[in-house]
Amino acid sequence: MTDAPVALSPAPTLAGTLVRLEPLTKAHAPALAHAADEARDTFGFTWVPPGSEITAYLGFQLERAERGVALPFAQIRRSDGRPVGCTSYVELRTWPDRSDVCAVEVGWTWLAASAQRTGINVESKLLLFEHAFEHLGVARVDLKTDARNERSRRAIERVGAQFEGVLRNWSPSWVEGEEGRLRDSAMYSVIAAEWPACKERLRERLRRHATV
Repeated sequence: MTDAPVALSPAPTLAGTLVRLEPLTKAHAPALAHAADEARDTFGFTWVPPGSEITAYLGFQLERAERGVALPFAQIRRSDGRPVGCTSYVELRTWPDRSDVCAVEVGWTWLAASAQRTGINVESKLLLFEHAFEHLGVARVDLKTDARNERSRRAIERVGAQFEGVLRNWSPSWVEGEEGRLRDSAMYSVIAAEWPACKERLRERLRRHATV
């Protein structure tokens, strides 16, 4: 595999029942600033800027998209049409001597407090995984989180991803007071052979949300 820049053009819009994933733009800034300023107690291990810094955050994400190293999305709550968070394809990797994508990470994900535990995260993962496996034809989807973030690790495991181990001093820490330090990252993946079972698991979780 190679980590060359990848052009996924045109960037897709992925629509479900609860959430629509739109390519991130500066027009999403006002609503995302509001979303980021809801209760922030679940953001301790994740980079979610306060609303006053959302413009710089979007600039960073869009610059990565221009370089072909990420494809960021705004998560739009279908019930009211409001952007309530972000997610992204990152670490897009291609086959040797080919330009098509063989693996991608789903990450840089956050949701406003009001959108958590509503099924939006589950459906976002379903949409992103489905596009990756069934349209991009990837062999694997990666997920990672701070190894200390038990809440995030449980959420990833509920998706059906397999734990692969902890890579020490692997990624920048987003914990307050740990600026400039590296964290240990817990690594997970879903491979193509596991995707049908993972897809049904995600659909079943969505059905349960629909009956609540």
